[in-house]
Formats: sequence, C-alpha cells, structure tokens
Amino acid sequence: MKHLLPLLFFSLIIQQAISAQDYQIIGKVTDADTGEPMEASTVYVETIQDSTMVSYTISDKSGAFDLEFKTNLKKLNLFVSYNGYQPVQKEITLDQSVIQLGNVALGIQAEELEGVSVVAERVPITVKKDTLEFNSDSFKTRPDANVEDVLKKLPGVEIDSDGKITVNGKEVNKVLVNGQVFFSDDPKVATKTLPKEIINKIQITDTKTKEQEFSGEAGDGETKTINLTIKEDKNKGYMGRLTAGYGTDDRYQLSGLLNYFNDTERISVMAGRNNINNAGFSFDEIYDMVGNTGRRGFSFSSGGGFSVGGLSFGFGQGIVTSSNLGVSYANAKKDAYEIGANYFFSYSDSYNNEKNSRENLLPDNHFFTDSESSFEGSTSSNRGAANLEFDVDETLRISIEPELTVNRTNSMDVGSTVTTDEFGELINSNETTTFSDGMQRNFRNEMDIMKKLDTLGRMIRFEFSNNNSVNESVSNFNSIRNVYGDNASEEILDQLTESDNKTDSYELGASYTHPITKQMKVELEYEFSDSKTQNVKSVYDFEAETGDYTGFNSILSSDFVFENKQHTPSVSLRKDGEKFNFRLGARYILTDLDNEDFLQSSAFSNNYENLLFNGRVSYKLGKNKRLGVNYWASLNIPSVRQLQPIPDVSNPLNVVIGNPDLAPTVNQRINLNYNDYNWKERTGFFLYTGFYEEKDKVVSVTTTDEDFLRTTEYTNVNGNHNAYLGMSYSKQVKKDSTYTLKASLSPRFEYRNQVSFNNGLKLEAKTYTITPRASITFNYRELLEIEPEYSITFNNTKYNLDAFDNINYVTHRGALRTTTYWPNNLIWGNDIVYNYNGNVGESFDKDAIFWNMSLGVEFLKKKLNFKVIAYDLLDQNINTRRTTGQDFIQDYQGTVLQRYFMASLTFKFDQFGGSGAPGRGGSRFR
Repeated sequence: MKHLLPLLFFSLIIQQAISAQDYQIIGKVTDADTGEPMEASTVYVETIQDSTMVSYTISDKSGAFDLEFKTNLKKLNLFVSYNGYQPVQKEITLDQSVIQLGNVALGIQAEELEGVSVVAERVPITVKKDTLEFNSDSFKTRPDANVEDVLKKLPGVEIDSDGKITVNGKEVNKVLVNGQVFFSDDPKVATKTLPKEIINKIQITDTKTKEQEFSGEAGDGETKTINLTIKEDKNKGYMGRLTAGYGTDDRYQLSGLLNYFNDTERISVMAGRNNINNAGFSFDEIYDMVGNTGRRGFSFSSGGGFSVGGLSFGFGQGIVTSSNLGVSYANAKKDAYEIGANYFFSYSDSYNNEKNSRENLLPDNHFFTDSESSFEGSTSSNRGAANLEFDVDETLRISIEPELTVNRTNSMDVGSTVTTDEFGELINSNETTTFSDGMQRNFRNEMDIMKKLDTLGRMIRFEFSNNNSVNESVSNFNSIRNVYGDNASEEILDQLTESDNKTDSYELGASYTHPITKQMKVELEYEFSDSKTQNVKSVYDFEAETGDYTGFNSILSSDFVFENKQHTPSVSLRKDGEKFNFRLGARYILTDLDNEDFLQSSAFSNNYENLLFNGRVSYKLGKNKRLGVNYWASLNIPSVRQLQPIPDVSNPLNVVIGNPDLAPTVNQRINLNYNDYNWKERTGFFLYTGFYEEKDKVVSVTTTDEDFLRTTEYTNVNGNHNAYLGMSYSKQVKKDSTYTLKASLSPRFEYRNQVSFNNGLKLEAKTYTITPRASITFNYRELLEIEPEYSITFNNTKYNLDAFDNINYVTHRGALRTTTYWPNNLIWGNDIVYNYNGNVGESFDKDAIFWNMSLGVEFLKKKLNFKVIAYDLLDQNINTRRTTGQDFIQDYQGTVLQRYFMASLTFKFDQFGGSGAPGRGGSRFR
C-alpha cells in the first residue's frame, strides 16, 4: 500500500495537467486620451473564486500583448493596468482557445479610489522607469516561506545553492528593507531571515553608487539591488521567534530573533549559540538546523571559520561552537536623514585535526611531504558600525560610515612534517608547537560631501576615508628540525615572539562633474592616498643560563616602516541615454614606496608611474534586452615580504628573500555580456564572455637543494591570463495554481594559462575546464516541491616540461532537494548531494552521498514547530579533497561535523497594528 501512495499522487498531477487546456488572449493597450500605445502595461488573469493569479504578461512597445496560459476553469477575471492610470477589469469566458480583445484604453487616474487601490495592490508586476516591482502576494508560496522562497518564484531570478541571487544573469549585491540596510550588506541576512508574509512589494533596480543616488542618475547595470517594502498592516508592531534544539553527541542549538517596525523605524535583535557550525540567522523551518553542509549554509572561508555580514566565527575548518548577539537600528525621514547602526558580538571555540599528503614536483625528480596538525582556538569579536546620511538641503548631502572592530584570539597548534624522496628515503622532519594570543583592532570611516551646483548636472564631491589597524600578538614557538643523510643535523628552537603591527591609511579625493549636453557629462577627479605600516617583531630565544627568554634573536626580528603614497588624477566622459550609455576614463597613478628596516640597517625606495584606462558601453535593445562591454585596468603593488631584500628564516625549511626591483602588476579585464528576458515565453537568456590578463605578475622562484631545503625569491613574469565563455537559459511554465515548473541550463568553459618557476626552470600550465549544469524546480500546489540539479566538470591540464604528467579528470555533482507540505501542518524535507571527484588519491573514496532529512509538525496555528532532523544520514561526510597546483598535488583530510540527530522546538510570535505606510516619510529608493 505504501508503494501505491506516490503512484497515486503523481497520477493525480498528470491527470490534472492533461485536462488543462491552452488559452491565448490577444489585445493592445492604448492611452484613452491620446491613443498612443502604452508599452510595459501589465496584463494578468485571476481566478474569480479566490483571486489567485493564473498568468500575466507585459505589453510591448506597440502596446500589444499576447497572454498565454493553461487552466481547467471556464471563467477568469482579466486586469490591465499601468502606473498612474485607472486599471481595467473584465470577466472573460473561456469558450474558445484564442480570444481577441482588440483595443483596451486606459484613462489617467484622477484620484485614488478604494476599489482601484485594492486592484493596484494585486498587480503582479509593474515597470516604473528603471525599477521592476513585483507584488509578493501574487506569487504563491507555502505559509511559512521566507523572502528567499518568494524570490525563487519571480521570473528571471535565480538563487544558487549558496544563496547567491542573480536577476537576468546580474548578481544582486544589496538587499534593502524599506530602502535601508538590514543588519549588513550581505543579502542573505535579509532573504533568509525575513518571512514572506510581511513583504508587500519586491523592487529590483540597478545598483547605484552614492553619487548616482544623489544625482538621480541610473546605475551602470552590472549589479542589482532588491528593496523589500513592508506591508502597511505589518509596518507597526513586532515579530520574532525562539528556537531550542538538542541531539545526539551533545549537539545543540539555541537562537532567537526579534524585529520591531514603526513605519520607517526598525529595531532588530538576534542571538544564538550552537555547536553545529550554523550561523543561526534563518527563518527556514526545514533546513536551518542542519549545520554547514556546503550547500545550504553560510560557507567556510579559505582561512577557516565562517562569517555572516562581516562577523567571523572560528579559526579553521573543523567544528565550531559559537555564540552571537546582534542589535540593529534604522530610521529615516524624507529629505532629511537616513540612519542605520548595528552592533555584533561573537565568541567561538573551534578545533580541527588535519592530514596533508603532498607530492612536490621538480623538473628532474619529485619528493613527498606528509604533515599532521592539531588545532584548538577561540575568538571573541566586537563590531559596531553606522551609516549616517543627512540632507542639509536639496543640494547638499553629507554621509558618514564609521566602523570599529575589536577581536581577541587564543590558539594552540601542534604539527609534524616529514619529507621523503621518490624512493621513500627520509630526508628531513620538523615538529612544531605554537601557543599564541592576539588582539586586532580596526577603525575605518568614510565621509562624503556632495553638492549640486545647479539643476543642469554640475556637481562637486569631496571624499575622505581612513583605516587604522593594530595587530598585537605574543606567541611561543617550539620546533625540532632534523635533516638526514650525509649532511645530518638537528636544530631545536624554543622562542618567544612579540609582534606589534600598525597600519594607518588615509585617502582624500575631490571631483567635479560638468554637463556638456543633457545626456553627456565630463568628470575630473583627483585622489591622494597614504598608507604607512609600522612593524616591530621581537624574537627571543630561551636561554638555559637564565631560565627565561632573554636571548634577543636579531636575525628573526624586524623593525621596519613601509609607506605607500599614491597620487591619482583622472578624467572620464560619460553618456546616459535612454538606450545607449557609455563611460570612458583614464587615470594616471604615481606611486612612491619607501621602506626602512632599523634593525637590519636596510632601506629601499621605489617609484612607479602607470597610465590606466577603463570603459563601459551599454546598449538597450529593448525593455528587457541589454548588451554590455566593460574594460577595467587595476594596479597591484608588491607586498613588503616580496620587496624586502632581507632573508626571512622564520621557516627553516623555506628561506624567503624579497626583491626590491619588482614592478607592480597591471591587471586588465574585459568582458562582454548580453541578457534578455521574454515575458511572453517566460524565458531568460544570459550570455557572457571575458578575458583577464596579469601583466608583470609577481611570482615566486623557489630552488630546492639536495636536502630538499628551499629558498624562495620573487620576480615579475608575463603570460598569466585566462578566458571564459558561458551562458544561462531558463524557462518557466505555470498552470494556474496547479503547478509551476522552472528549468535552467548553464554551461561554462574556461581556459587558464599560468606561468611560474620550478627549481629555476620556467613552468607553464594550460588548464581547460568545461562545466555544463542543469537544474529544475517543480512545485505542485505548494504541497510538493522537487529540485533536482546536476553538473559535470571536465578538467585538463598540460605542462610545458616533460617531467610533469598531464592531468585529466572528471568531477560530478548531483543534488536533489524535496519538500512536502502534506498532510496539513506536516513538513518533510530531504536534501541529498552526491559528489564524485576523479582526482583524489587511491587511499580516498572518490564519491560520497550527503543526505540531510527533516520532519516538522506545526501547532497553534503554525506558531509552534516541532522538528526532528538527521544530519548526514548516511554518515559519509569525510571532508577529503585533492588540490593541484603547477608544481604540486596535495590530498587533504580534516575534522568534519559527522552524523547526528536533533529534536527542536520553534515558537514564532508577532503583533501588528497601526496604519503606517511602508516607505512613507523616508526611503529614497525609487
């Protein structure tokens, strides 16, 4: 019987899909007074019984529309609307497959009528100049959905497994609430935290700079901003939730969130503690307690730990126990001010055991390095930030953005390394133990003053920013190094290191914008920056005579001052047309470097002069078609370590010597993209290609002696570049309120050429990567959602040296996410990920299945949720991977969160009232 239930369920879906009929409504929208066609009018049909949206479309430049849909119903309500005009409503009888409406005339809306207002609130999509506005309620989701869930329903919007949002191929880099930042600039904090039920409108526009916002100019279209407006009846009151969970292996999670809204004023408080590598900032009732999976959670950084909105948790990959507390405040008054402030505190303990097996490739032989390490550490972080914006009058705006961060760290790291030759003979070994305590303090601030000189577009702008950081640490280092063979030796180190590193950076800039024509402007700008680093590192050897660290080690110690001054005059010409836009610019960078090491009595100075160009061209081929070309050049100045000609012997197995004659690296990037969304066909297409070159790239030149001890120097080299080509195609099919199907295909090709040196010889590696990816999202009546995804990657690397074998391997990634909301108040979720890596060593499993499962029951009108989750149900999360470089192959294995089961209880509460309208009186988002 249990095997028949799924069969009956899917047969019901198929039966309803077959019985649905295709319909087409054709017409034209015009202005009732002038007879002119009205492009971008919204045409949609709803069910008569419950006003559920069936389908919608947008009229073209001639005012014509062609609305296609599937339904079993015989009658529907048709609406035609345009911003500022009185909407037209008609009841349509579906007695033929093609219905010709003819001309639909819209009259200007003289006053806001109650009935008209109700209809306007239900318009699924509205085009307002450069803003695309969606009505949240028009896109049906499950009752407990968050903002991310409704964004997935919007046409042209894609959200990947890490929560990255794109709109017609363009990345969303800001998500605002009533026009203001929500906790941080990280879009995921708002999309994963706020419930869909409080959202009124979702507004999508091109991201603008501060100058573009103030002048009213359009954004460049390279990135997108989403603004969420709160419903009028939800804009006064509070909402929150409390969660507690406990599971096997003493796994637990506690979290709470409270949001208070009062028109433009908002106060938010969040807190939590857990030992499952979870940030805890989510309203996702299905997967928010399954820890960091590498698919749904906030991902780990390369240096270890994870971060949300700039707040760090933990040191390294492994298991993190974290506590957090955050408070955020925002308010605004139209034409007066916008203010936002937040404070975060976090504390975390982490531990991680690692094993690395590395094959080091040389032109004439190779050797192996095996290492193990055990790490334990704790971090406490405090961060306070504010965004203050004041309109002194309609021509003068002042903005200030201060931020202060204080971190304290404590860690212990024990490691061992063994090096053997290609025959397995022992070459050298090293055992280390490090205890470290540190404090990092950083204060940064940005201040902008913008003044409009007239109404024609003349404007001046003054900028000032500073970044002042202090990094202090005390560490105890113990090491035993052995070299074997004919030149056998042993070196024992027991050292205390005190470090005091200070960096003070200041930037000052001024710009003047002058209109040449109504659409064309020229901008003159000058910037000056000064960055000074003062580094004092004192190393003391343990002396048996005194029983203390009294032997000052002048070879390992340093006391230097490094200063980088840059003068950058620039000029740019831009045109902001309705269809054609461009910006062409040039800047001349004069760089002065000065370094003096007082301890080593060494000094050097460098001067660089670089002329760089940038350009952007954008052409709108239609309302939803755009072609863009971008070129940008940037400068990378070599670091102190790369420039300083003093041997760094802190790692006895690898002595590093800088090169003061290095030139800066010039990065040149050019890309072309084309995007198009067809409202009628519900299809989106995005094509992109680009080329990136690193001229005079700074690379290391490492030589290895007969004892496999290394000496590393630096030089400039050309030939490093990469090119890429990719596309994305998506198609959405909707059948009234029965089902929606969204499919996407996104293949990508990449070529990379890397040039370096291996034991004095030039090594060139050419890498080709092809990755086709396909995904589908199917939703049936908000009762069942299925999301399969698959990608395969073909990797091929060729070397110019015969001693290096070419590398060919394939990786597979398949994923299946299913969620059922039936029976009522029961939610069952499964998240399955399959990975296959053909490039790992023989001692590692090439594939693994990672399966998370959740079963939740809702009580008290969905206010209370009891849930049981299974993390890594098959216990296959082993955290192994292979990394390949130009001259090495490395296998890694580390501590990972393994299978556990947890039961949790979540209580949601809210109280709303009042009549404050969202955005009224504050937000400058238009």
